[in-house]
Amino acid sequence: MIDYSLPEFLVDRDLNRCIQCGVCVRQCANEVHAFAPNDPKKMIVDERKCVNCQRCVTLCPTHALSIRKHPNQMRESANWQPQLIKEIFKQADTGAVLLSGMGTPQPYPVYWDKMLLNASQVTNPSIDPLREPMETRTFLGRKPERFSPDVKNPTVMPPQLELKTPIMFSAMSFGSISLNAQKSLAMAAQELGTAFNCGEGGLHHDLLPYAKNCVVQVASGRFGVYKDYLMNCAAVEIKIGQGAKPGIGGHLPGEKVNEEVSRTRRIPQGTDSISPAPHHDIYSIEDLRQLIYAIKEATNYTKPVFVKIAAVHNAAAIASGTARAGADAIVIDGFRGGTGAAPTRVRDNVGIPVELALAVIDQRLRDEGIRQQVSLIATGSIRCSTDVVKAIALGADAVYIASAALISLGCHMCRNCYTGKCNWGIATQREDLTRRLNPEHSYHRAVNLINAWTHEITEIMGGMGINAVDSLRSNRKALRGIGLNDSELRVLGISAAGE
Repeated sequence: MIDYSLPEFLVDRDLNRCIQCGVCVRQCANEVHAFAPNDPKKMIVDERKCVNCQRCVTLCPTHALSIRKHPNQMRESANWQPQLIKEIFKQADTGAVLLSGMGTPQPYPVYWDKMLLNASQVTNPSIDPLREPMETRTFLGRKPERFSPDVKNPTVMPPQLELKTPIMFSAMSFGSISLNAQKSLAMAAQELGTAFNCGEGGLHHDLLPYAKNCVVQVASGRFGVYKDYLMNCAAVEIKIGQGAKPGIGGHLPGEKVNEEVSRTRRIPQGTDSISPAPHHDIYSIEDLRQLIYAIKEATNYTKPVFVKIAAVHNAAAIASGTARAGADAIVIDGFRGGTGAAPTRVRDNVGIPVELALAVIDQRLRDEGIRQQVSLIATGSIRCSTDVVKAIALGADAVYIASAALISLGCHMCRNCYTGKCNWGIATQREDLTRRLNPEHSYHRAVNLINAWTHEITEIMGGMGINAVDSLRSNRKALRGIGLNDSELRVLGISAAGE
């Protein structure tokens, strides 16, 4: 049968540099490289299997390898782009739904890049963060309506999650990523004084030492959820939606459910782990309220309860109901967020950017006078420290990062997480691959990343004349839009640059 799809990438080998050491053969989980059957000194390449993970390029001792996009050009058409044609070829071959990993690569507007920050000058002088105190600590949870002025009878605070930096590691389950990847982020969170989210796959017993820095997740499948799981954490998160696939459930293939995943998720080994699209006990805000308070009862009201929703067109109304249902924090996940696996068409066409959803939710809660009842956490492609600053200025109390965290561990964004053949030992359960990621070494990279971002945040806030994250929150006067139309400026609640 004719295969109409050409390789996406070409692997170039410099024969003058190649020493036929076989490193590329041993390191490639996709079996792109091999020794020729009849000539053990000759290297051959099956480029159809290459996903451009860069493992062979990085580890080649003589730098003999490079990977480039296939130069073949199809006939030009503004309507029928080459990628669409290739995807039709693939579905015609397989009859299967297209799957993708990580965030959408589509060229939608990135509103972080269309917002500029204000700077202090004379009347509101800037602050030198090297010589003056800068507060990056924040507390997530419901705040009292008013505080008691009586020192002897202070206000009893609802449970709060204290963060030394407003950056947390987002939900990535054991199963979708390796235990070594989870452990790296857990160790980093503990050292940084922040939190990591274990995702919907339960909490592996090796992570119990980091439970005080863990946010555990209750998703529609209820995998690994039991009372001790809810008690061994810093906060509990109910997952209603995910930015990369709003309205879609999760699916971990049975081949990824090994003995350890089976024990952690409390499901039979080798069986598919399927999370339904809806929670089958939640069909209204009242139902959500029942689950929130069931978790609070089970944890003796000692844990803040988060609710994670996808950024969609009516997100403000959903967030308002969620706040009134008793959530202590709302996580807003934008459509550029990463994923281990999602239907390609859903990932690229459903949902809205987190910037827009965050702005309208913060404003809706303020208009209704209930903003203090709930914290807001933004996630869905937070890529750098300025994205964090802009998110807080739009209304977030803190942010989650996932893709950036994985990149710090070595992810090269080849977007083939769903295959389970991650050459960097991150999105895989294959023992020969997971051992490539050593948590004792890799966690330092995540710590370095967050420390660098936190330092940059203090530098930026100092330049804005702000000395605390709390003072930056919802400070939209510090933002200006550039290249945005009137409707976009109105939704974001900011003025145009120069105004």
